[in-house]
Formats: sequence, structure tokens, C-alpha cells
Amino acid sequence: MGTTARVRAPELHGRGWLNTGGRDLKLADLRGKIVIADFWTFCCINCLHVLDELRPLEEKYGDVLVVIGVHSPKFEHEKDADALAAAVERYGVHHPVLDDPELDMWQQYAARAWPTLSVIDPEGYVVATMAGEGHAEGLARLVDELIAAHEAKGTLHRGNGPYVPPPAPETALRFPGKAVLLPNGNLLVSDSARHSLVEIEPDGETPVRRIGSGERGRADGPAAAATFSEPQGVCLLPTHVAEVAGYDLVVADTVNHLLRGVRLESGEVVTVAGSGRQWRAEVDDHAHDAFAVDLSSPWDLAWYDDKLIIAMAGIHQLWWFDPIKRTAGMYAGTTVEALRDGPLAEAWMAQPSGLSTSADGTRLWVADSETSSIRYVENGVLGTAVGQGLFDFGHVDGPAETALLQHPLGVCALPDGSVLIADTYNGAVRRFDPASNQVSTVADGLAEPSDLVLTPSGEVLVVESAAHRLTRLAPGALSAAGASTVDGPRHRTERKPTDVAAGEVTLDIVFTPAPGQKLDETYGPSTRLVVSASPPELLVDGAGTGTELSRRLVLNGEVTAGVLQVTAQAATCDADVEHAACHLTRQDWGVPVRVVDGAVTRLPLVLRGLDA
Repeated sequence: MGTTARVRAPELHGRGWLNTGGRDLKLADLRGKIVIADFWTFCCINCLHVLDELRPLEEKYGDVLVVIGVHSPKFEHEKDADALAAAVERYGVHHPVLDDPELDMWQQYAARAWPTLSVIDPEGYVVATMAGEGHAEGLARLVDELIAAHEAKGTLHRGNGPYVPPPAPETALRFPGKAVLLPNGNLLVSDSARHSLVEIEPDGETPVRRIGSGERGRADGPAAAATFSEPQGVCLLPTHVAEVAGYDLVVADTVNHLLRGVRLESGEVVTVAGSGRQWRAEVDDHAHDAFAVDLSSPWDLAWYDDKLIIAMAGIHQLWWFDPIKRTAGMYAGTTVEALRDGPLAEAWMAQPSGLSTSADGTRLWVADSETSSIRYVENGVLGTAVGQGLFDFGHVDGPAETALLQHPLGVCALPDGSVLIADTYNGAVRRFDPASNQVSTVADGLAEPSDLVLTPSGEVLVVESAAHRLTRLAPGALSAAGASTVDGPRHRTERKPTDVAAGEVTLDIVFTPAPGQKLDETYGPSTRLVVSASPPELLVDGAGTGTELSRRLVLNGEVTAGVLQVTAQAATCDADVEHAACHLTRQDWGVPVRVVDGAVTRLPLVLRGLDA
């Protein structure tokens, strides 16, 4: 990892611990173990990716490795201790989690991005820091090196870790995600934490059958044997398309990075799109073989523009899938995580998680969760109806330009042209009416609503995810008299800004290849750096795309504050081996800065390694 002086890991402290049987852990309790401190927040799709990347490492190195999740919340709702406990169960987190609502640990470990990993050796020193995802291979090599070094020194202690599993819950559903109305009048619900689908009678309560064994996996086959991994969106295909495709319904199999087809009569499950690998490639506008293309956390689905549109939450885009031609490709977004309207290929999104097509088929509504906004696709352009950006959220009704949401995950288009919103972290159902340009609250007091279903009779069923049930809205809730106007708190995520000087500033991306790897120049430059700013006027010079990981920026002294949006990636391959494997490390940062005379003229961001 270079010749950087050794840094003692700061002591762990916070509001409380989960998955320890009530015990507060200290670094002294972990001495002799290799520790990975995972700074995460449960709204963040990249953080969820890292949870999945860490699982095989936890299994392989279970007697020497301890992962500590340090929960560092972005949204107000994520500061709630009960909400964190629910998220730990929802996402199958099987290691201790430290609740750090004030981001004390985040600051002491100098984290700048969700997620950030800090590796602590058995003697309590930080030996590596990595931002973003895609580090599993490098982590495995580093753990192997640390095992060899500390076994030789006698400082490695093998044995069980501090994880204590919580009691197993008993409910019919467990963190359901999305639902769809079936032709027979029943509902099909993605039972996400139980890795399956459940068909439920119209009462919203009585189970009819389960599709999927309930075990995490990706096996095709009959209903009882097929497996999923945290499925989310479900969408019926038009009848004429289903007849040719050979299946009736498509499921966004989120953690598997797949689309699965379901034949409703038999319950048989088949894989219809995705290689099973997570997308880490270049943006293009090509049609790809659906079975060969890599996807990234598909979260919801809707039929629009004569194709299946995919909310590709993992890379902040919309994709399309053609079930007849068996092809797929990018539909909207650039992979930059932010809010920008415009032509589909140039617009920016942030973790789109809910889709719904208008009754006349002309508009696709999008719940863009990380910008707490409702977007829409129409006539080849992405627009914003409600929402202001990555760091502004709250529960405020009224004119759309000032209304605020908090991490909405679902939308449901209504026949009158308005749209219902599952305003997840506000625990509410909201409504946006384009005719009046007003936002109102239809229902509140709900436990993380994640989707909405409109029945033929005009009733609305809410997927109340954290309450593990479907909930029927009260009659009249959709009427003007049934709605209410809430003027709640406005929030802005206030991460401590970095003071930088006006004029020239050097942006340095710190990257050290993992042990046993080298930069891969086989097909051209191995690194890529993209820089932009909000507001754009913050940068006089230095915006754009290049291949060097160091960039001269010129900051406008007349703009006192803003956010630098930075995307860096590095391609590596295994060194000195035949048939070397290739790896891509990538991270997006939104860095709040304050322009101050006499401040620093160098801004380092760690992609992998330690900043000297």
C-alpha cells in the first residue's frame, strides 16, 4: 500500500449497535482480527452493492475477518433507529452495525463518499481506504496478505466474530417491494426479503401461492424450485407480446442483476435478460443481446414506448428491453448521479426506483429516489415535476416548484392525468396534479410505502413495505376533500464542505492497484476522470472528461459554494499471470465545497489506497 506512515484507527462509538446481542464493541474487542469498516447508508444503491460484494468474503474468511457496518445516514428518515434496524433485516446484513446518526465516525475516518471502506489490520492500524464499489477482488488479495503477515508476527487470532443474529420474524410477507394486478383480479407481490413472489387474493391479505423457494439464488425452473435475490419490480407484458415471448410477466431480480420471466399458469421462471454480472462498462446507444448484457440493480419495470422500460437504479439510468427481439440497451441517463433535465441521452438521474405509464400512454412517470423527485419522460425528453436535487428533501405540499418529497420509491399514474407517489421516507402517499401544478398529501403514518396499485374499481392498495403488508387507502382519500396540505420541515443534507481556494486547485484522485494487480493499458488509457459542477459557474476551467487522474481546476471566486461532481474509474488486470482477469474500479463523488481566500489548493479523493 506504499510507504505512508501508519495511522491508528479511531475508536468506534455511536448511538448504539445492531447484530451484537446488545453488546457495545470497541476496537480492543476486535484486536487480532482483520476489520473492514463499511461506511454505508441504506438509501444508497452503491452501498447495497457493496453489501453483496462483502458476503462471499465474510463467508470465506469468517474466522479472521470482521465487517463492521458504520451506518452514516443521508436522509432524515435514515437517522431513525427503528428504520435502520428494519433496513439491516431487509438487506440481509449479517455483521455488526454501528448506528452513527451524527456522522462522527464518517468524519473521523475522513469518508467523503457513500460507500467508503476502511481496512484495519489486526494491530488496529488503517492500512487501506477505498471508495465506491467493485473492490471485492482487491480486498481478497489484501486480506490474504494481512493473514500471511500477521500469522508470521503472531498477531492474528482466529475464531468466531462478534455477530449475533436477531430472532427470526414471522409474517406472511417480509419487506414487500412492488405489486401488480393480475388478469384474474389477484395481486402479485415481490416478497423481497424472502426472495420470492406471492400471489394474493383481491382482499390484499390472503395468499394463493408462492413463486420461488424463498432461498437467495438465481435458479430457473418450476415455482417451488426457482430462486431470486431481493426481487422488486413486476410488470405484465401486453398479451400479443407475451404470446410471442413465451412468458406473461417480467420481474426485476434486483440483486442478481437479471430480468426474469414468469409463466403465470404454471409459475415457471426463466431468465430473460442479463448476464448476472453487474454493469461496469462504457455508456453507449447500441442494442445488445439481452442474455449477454450486464445490468445493474434493476428496480422497477413499465411498458412504455412499445418496449419494457427498466429503472436501472444501480447506474442512475433507464434502460429498454425488447422481449421479442431479445435485445436490451440504454434509454435515458448518462450514469452521472444528479438532477438534470433534457434530451434522454443527456439527462441525469439518481437511483430511479419507480415507474408508471400514464393512462394514454404518452408519459412515463419516474420516482427518482436519491433526488427526492418525480420525473417524467415525454417526447424524447426527461423533465422534472417535483423535486430540487440530491440534498434537498422534506414533507412540504403546495406548488410543485417548492414542494418537497423524501426518497420516493413508487409512482402510480391515475386516469385523470395526475400521479400518486409512494413518498417512502416520509411514510406518506402524495399526489401531484399537473393541471393545477399542486402537490398534496393523500395519506400519512405509513411504514415506508414503496409502491401503489390502482384497482379497476378505483381503490388504491399501498405496498407498506416496513409493515410487511398491503394497505387499502380509505374511500374518498383521492378526492379533493380527502387530501390535506402539509407544510412540514425542509431538510438539506449538510455534509461539512471542503474549503478550497479561488483560482487554481489541483484535483488528485488517489489510486493504488490492489495487491497482485496493475493498471491495464491493453486497450488504451486505463483511467478516466469526469468533472462537472453545480452550479456550472463554479468551474471556470477543468470541467469535462479526460484520462489523467489529476486535473487542474479553476474555481470562480464569485461563486461562494457549490458541489463538484467527480466520476473516476481505473481499469486493472492481474499481474504476471497467464489469462489475467480484468477489473474496473469506479466511484462518483458529490463534493460540497466552499470557496475561501487562502484555503487549500489541492483536493485529494481516494479511489483506492491511502493519501500521502
